[in-house]
Amino acid sequence: MLASMSPHVSRRRFLQTASSSLALSALGAYGVELVNQKPRRVGLIGAGWYGKSDLWRLIQVAPVEVVSICDPDAHMLAGAVEIASQRQSSKKQPRTYRDYRQMLVEKDLDIVLVGSPDYWHALHMIAAVESGADVYCQKPISVDVLEGEAMVAAARKHGRVVQVGTQRKSTPHLIEAKKRVIDAGLLGKIGHVDMCCYFHMRANGNPPVEPVPDFFDYEMWTGPAPLRPYDGLPHKRWWRTFMEYGNGIMGDMCVHMLDTARWMLGLGWPRRVSSQGGIFVETGGKSNITDTQSAVFEFDGLNCHWQHRSWGVPSDPDYPWALFVHGEKGVLKASTLRADFIPVDPKAEPIHFDCVYEKEKFPEDVTEKDIELNAAPATRLHMLDFLAAIERRGKPIADIEQGHISTASCILANVAMKLGRPLSYDPAKREIAGDAEATKLLRRPYRAPWQRPEVA
Repeated sequence: MLASMSPHVSRRRFLQTASSSLALSALGAYGVELVNQKPRRVGLIGAGWYGKSDLWRLIQVAPVEVVSICDPDAHMLAGAVEIASQRQSSKKQPRTYRDYRQMLVEKDLDIVLVGSPDYWHALHMIAAVESGADVYCQKPISVDVLEGEAMVAAARKHGRVVQVGTQRKSTPHLIEAKKRVIDAGLLGKIGHVDMCCYFHMRANGNPPVEPVPDFFDYEMWTGPAPLRPYDGLPHKRWWRTFMEYGNGIMGDMCVHMLDTARWMLGLGWPRRVSSQGGIFVETGGKSNITDTQSAVFEFDGLNCHWQHRSWGVPSDPDYPWALFVHGEKGVLKASTLRADFIPVDPKAEPIHFDCVYEKEKFPEDVTEKDIELNAAPATRLHMLDFLAAIERRGKPIADIEQGHISTASCILANVAMKLGRPLSYDPAKREIAGDAEATKLLRRPYRAPWQRPEVA
């Protein structure tokens, strides 16, 4: 879709991909403008797994110059710089930073990708929009509800485009399933949504406390979060198993499926959220996130029900992380890997949707370490939508406000579980209706000297 690409990708080859075909039809005239745009200057905060993955997908579809990369791990930083210099057409090595504030003070970036752990997203995104950049921010957008409110307010105040990495909205087979099943009315009256994750993704070891290595700035990495005793490199996914840094599997995985359900069905804020769960099976180890949890998100006319278990086997082996949209005429099963419409009427035709892969068009995907091959086309399309929103100065498909609703709803589920009662959030007043105790839990304390962002 673009005039200047990575050395691995020709413009003609990109235009032949499924994601570009969807982009051209969806973006219309903006697609033509994107073809001829000048390279945008890009910075990355957080050079870990998904930060790099997002950056490589952006390079594949856009004429960009990776100017700056920031990470408190010198080894991870050097690795990202090496690959960036190989992949971008200029072959230049990006500048490196250990502190994002030093990177952003330059105010010379058009786009900033935020790929840091969840507890950093608010500070990183807000600082980036204050510097004048448009932002692609990984999900969930925040670790507490009021952080999210401040992020939406900052994006609007500074007039910046912020795309959230809830790329199911840009997943080719899910776009097709929404169009052919839900929008076409094949489900009839929709009355319930089930969502689940049964991945064994809860790290639960007992590594010993050890000295912090010289190449890693643990103080900077921890930032506003509580400072845990150092027991190994936390950013190698170990952080995800602690509530100090995120919101567990609820905040990590439910946010994707709830956001997908809201997009497919046109849902806003849930009227009420309830949740139950705990550590029921995986009781050894240091992990303090739930291994078992359910939640109900109540909307007008239907409920969305979530369940996760980090043990046992999936209820449906073909759909271990998925959502099931139930209608009077059938069900739509949907995941990142496939989708199926199963009608009630035995005479009606079921419809199967396969995940789109673009391995032949992008052979570099196949050799990329830790890549989610099934998600790569979705991320490429998500980046194109982001670029189109920048071009027209409009809202992208995963605008920060929508990311906030999905994120905050999952956080509210954890608060409801903690308090043992349902909660109703009032976004206008930014409080839990009739519940002062719960309202206090809408904000987490920051470790000094870091200061919380507030809504102006």
